[in-house]
Amino acid sequence: MNKIRVGVIGCGSISRHRHTPEFASHPDVEIAAFADINLKRATGFAEKHGGVAYENWQGIIALPHIDAVSVCTPNALHAPISIAASKAGKHVLCEKPMATSEEEASAMIAAAKGAGKFLMIGHNQRLAAMHIKAKELLQSGVIGKLVTFRTSFSHPGPEGWSVDGAQSWFFRKEEAFVGSMGDLGVHKADLLLWLLGEDITDVSAFVDRIGKSFGDVDDNAVCILRTKSGAIGSLTASWTHDPGEDNATIIYGTKGILRIGVDPTHPVTVSLANGEKQLFQTGRLQTNDANGQSESGIIRAFIQAIQTGTPPEISGEEGHRALAVILACLESSKTGQHIAVKYA
Repeated sequence: MNKIRVGVIGCGSISRHRHTPEFASHPDVEIAAFADINLKRATGFAEKHGGVAYENWQGIIALPHIDAVSVCTPNALHAPISIAASKAGKHVLCEKPMATSEEEASAMIAAAKGAGKFLMIGHNQRLAAMHIKAKELLQSGVIGKLVTFRTSFSHPGPEGWSVDGAQSWFFRKEEAFVGSMGDLGVHKADLLLWLLGEDITDVSAFVDRIGKSFGDVDDNAVCILRTKSGAIGSLTASWTHDPGEDNATIIYGTKGILRIGVDPTHPVTVSLANGEKQLFQTGRLQTNDANGQSESGIIRAFIQAIQTGTPPEISGEEGHRALAVILACLESSKTGQHIAVKYA
């Protein structure tokens, strides 16, 4: 079997910790090129992992032997790069949030479909073992009908791990589009849509910069969400949770409570109203330190989709749905109104 030749566009932290090492360790992948506006950075990646280095993404898109690209750039570049790559006949794996608007997301999906290529979005939380187990438990009906829920993704902020620290594009609205909501909140929006198996129909939200003394994007968001079945819950995203991280989800049903990512020993626990308790050791979420799961699963799923010709589960359409929730939350915060989520 011929190896799938991949070009990695963007050589920042997500590429360094996730995309590049996972591509490099995959037996069926050859990394053929890297691109970064910092050519020295791209060259360093190429020297370590092979391939050629470019200072601009157009150089990779133009290579006829590239089968797929991985888009690890500032958010504002996701759509133009993905669209160009699709039109050039490449499969695309794009980091989240997939785009900065509904129009961009729709154009990305249309470009991939028009080219007969796959578009996958890097929402890795739904691939974590603890979330897969949690979905299995929810589908079994163990906690009964969904009533309420709360989910959080909070940490000290990207300045601690971004290659550019506090000078990172993450803090510049022109390049990032949104802050904590795009970095963290969109992950949880995707997780809830997948985990609960139903639409989020309405939102009310506060999204603002209240903790950081630099940048012009939000660093905290608290959102109230209503699902199609009438359940009400909350989503919190924060870049000012210091020290440590909160990456937990709790789902309350008519028969009990499902806790995910709360107990470090048993990442999934079920507490039933009859007093019964179920504990599951599933492995923790992916992190960049020694305490987390080392592989996100995103790269493996992307390559498998290409090899089998099977559309990826975390498709452009799925990324679009998560983005729709985020856009509604931003509109709610801006207008001070309750907003209906507008899916494509």
